[in-house]
Amino acid sequence: MLDPAVRAEAAIRRSTPKAVGIAWTLLIVNTLGSTGAKTVIPLPRSVSQLITMGALGAAFLIALALNSRLRVRPSAYLFLLTLLLVLSIVASLNLEGGFGALFRCFRFTLFLSTLWLLTRWWDGGLDLVRQHIRTYGAVLVTVVIGFALSPGNAMPFEYGGRLTGTLWPLTPPQVGQYAAVVIGLTTLLWLGGKLDRRNALIVIVPTFGILLLTHTRTAMLGLVAGTIVALMSQWMSSARARKVFTGLVLGGVFAVVVLGGLLQTWFLRGQSEENFSSLTGRAKVWDALLDAPRTTLEYLFGVGLTDKSYDGLPIDSSWLAVYHEQGFVGIAIVAAFLLVLVVVAVLRPPSPARACAIFLITYCLSASYTEAGLGDASPYLLHLALAASLLVRVPADEPEFLKETA
Repeated sequence: MLDPAVRAEAAIRRSTPKAVGIAWTLLIVNTLGSTGAKTVIPLPRSVSQLITMGALGAAFLIALALNSRLRVRPSAYLFLLTLLLVLSIVASLNLEGGFGALFRCFRFTLFLSTLWLLTRWWDGGLDLVRQHIRTYGAVLVTVVIGFALSPGNAMPFEYGGRLTGTLWPLTPPQVGQYAAVVIGLTTLLWLGGKLDRRNALIVIVPTFGILLLTHTRTAMLGLVAGTIVALMSQWMSSARARKVFTGLVLGGVFAVVVLGGLLQTWFLRGQSEENFSSLTGRAKVWDALLDAPRTTLEYLFGVGLTDKSYDGLPIDSSWLAVYHEQGFVGIAIVAAFLLVLVVVAVLRPPSPARACAIFLITYCLSASYTEAGLGDASPYLLHLALAASLLVRVPADEPEFLKETA
């Protein structure tokens, strides 16, 4: 056993360098994408793509400079993602999706390599959670600024009057996703005593308003499901969690009874029942995708990475996108890394880090039905990487951190 002074030194050396937070922020910038609503200041797609790819390249270089000795932690999640990457490269070599498929594989490679390099600082701490909240919070601030500058562009008719990003092109589902993740993680930090109530409310209240303005059902349901499951994971160890869970249940019953009409209007978004039942037309694309003829190799390994569309229409389902791009083998790999995260989260003792990880895993599982992103570099894989970092268990006397200062 190490004496207390050495343990204290090890703890200091485990602290996350600021450059790691910068690299994480750049990964988030890369996953913002380059298409969406019309921006206040015209932003050519080539410029936005240059910025996002530049951010990824910079993140990789920073991570490599920080971890030049290439010391990485074992990670079942990243190992399975690496298998998915290899499968994607092999499936993309037939160039059925054009050279764009190989470019997406290159981006996925750089994204995954950066995560591997950053695993050295995956220690179950909450530093990356705070960075996650700060970065997505900054993105949401740009959405609010865009709304203030040009309300018409921010809530355009083509998106049904839903809130979009107009400084950076962001669609309503993207804005809703970022808002839901910020609300959920901030709530759990407050619940775990890592954030005071005042600062938590300063973040949560306006962010919830943003979520409502996006009219994003997937994000709202993911937030509710993720928060409830995370609170249940804290039921036995936290009286505050029990109180908040009870309050949410009572509030939900009150909302359904008293505000049922308003809730129905919000969820329908002015759509007909037929359009609502077909998930805004998603079901038609899914049926066409499943009915399309395929070779045995395409069934097994897919057609390679695409822009997550079929016949010019978005697939909007992680499972069907993976089936299309990486086949049944890809689906098995995605199911495997999700199962690994769920099992590890269940086996970890209750803590704020575990609660945040459970929220992120539940949110991504919930959103996977109607949003694509589990088979390629995306915010969802970054959320799950954060969850994986929170579930790492580091011995106090781990030799690696005693060898050199991070």
